[in-house]
Amino acid sequence: MKKLTPKQQRFVDEYLIDLNATQAAIRAGYSARTAAWIGTQLLTKTHIADKVNERITRRSQRTEITQDMVLERWWELANADANDLVEYRRNNCRHCWGMNHGYQWTEHEFEAARNQALEKGDEEPDCAGGFGYSSTRAPNPDCPECHGEGMGTMHVHDTRHLQGAARRLYAGLKQSKDGLQVLMADREKALENVARHLGMFNDKLEVNVTGPLAERLARARARNG
Repeated sequence: MKKLTPKQQRFVDEYLIDLNATQAAIRAGYSARTAAWIGTQLLTKTHIADKVNERITRRSQRTEITQDMVLERWWELANADANDLVEYRRNNCRHCWGMNHGYQWTEHEFEAARNQALEKGDEEPDCAGGFGYSSTRAPNPDCPECHGEGMGTMHVHDTRHLQGAARRLYAGLKQSKDGLQVLMADREKALENVARHLGMFNDKLEVNVTGPLAERLARARARNG
């Protein structure tokens, strides 16, 4: 095998980090202005491509992580549904299911409001709408207050029970001054990684994928022309 120059060897080292030939060329010291073209050209050189494949094979054997396993994870993440983590729901307002569309309480709420009113010497709250309010019930399409639209709320699923793609998508929580934020892994980046391995980008080195995943990816390649 033809020996790599120090700069080419650096390119191989950098390329194996993220399989992005353009960025690898820049990090290896090539001009950023021509990095996309240089990265593609380097990967077309047989001795460089062979070295990359050799390093990938050695790494897979060492870690027992195969290309199929990685692609399967990327593909699963790329197709994850954000609704499995967080949803915007429209539930009933307080008047939707109250008697004669009056304000509907829970018994505990009403008792607390009544006690507070008594302590302040205020008039007791009206309970004509009755009790039994449930915040998760669907809106009443005939409600004169919300006109069937209900009230919009954000619901975060219990992360202890997440599985599969939803578990991979979930990247933690962030508490800010505006409230709780659900962090998610980058699905677009995952799809980009799959596309790169499918050869949709010019900076991609071809890899061999076998088995059921190969068939699914082949169908995806056919759909994309």
